[in-house]
Amino acid sequence: QVQLVESGGGLVQPGGSLRLSCGASGSDLDYYAFGWFRLAPGKAREWVACINSAPRTYYADSVKGRFSTSRDDATSTVYLQMNSLKPEDTAVYYCAAEMACGAGHYLGYDGKDYWGKGTLVTVSS
Repeated sequence: QVQLVESGGGLVQPGGSLRLSCGASGSDLDYYAFGWFRLAPGKAREWVACINSAPRTYYADSVKGRFSTSRDDATSTVYLQMNSLKPEDTAVYYCAAEMACGAGHYLGYDGKDYWGKGTLVTVSS
């Protein structure tokens, strides 16, 4: 079992920055990849970024060069640094524990679906 808790969302002006955190608990976390997804009103869920155990990072074209993800296995925390934020980045951001990274969502190693409850990011002046 893996539990995930996101934090760090809030209101920020266009061009600003935020850092999201995803605290994980459970077993074998070092082997997991952690994906970031977002859900905006009226839109489908969008894959944003992912970091695997190597660690190697992957980004959607819409955030490449502006967002970066990292992990601290000592504290079981994953981060999403978001810079140069735009109004279209407004969404609820979720982290997921996955068996691999990809431009989609993967289940955990035990076949279960692990998501946090999300944190709201609002980019507005």
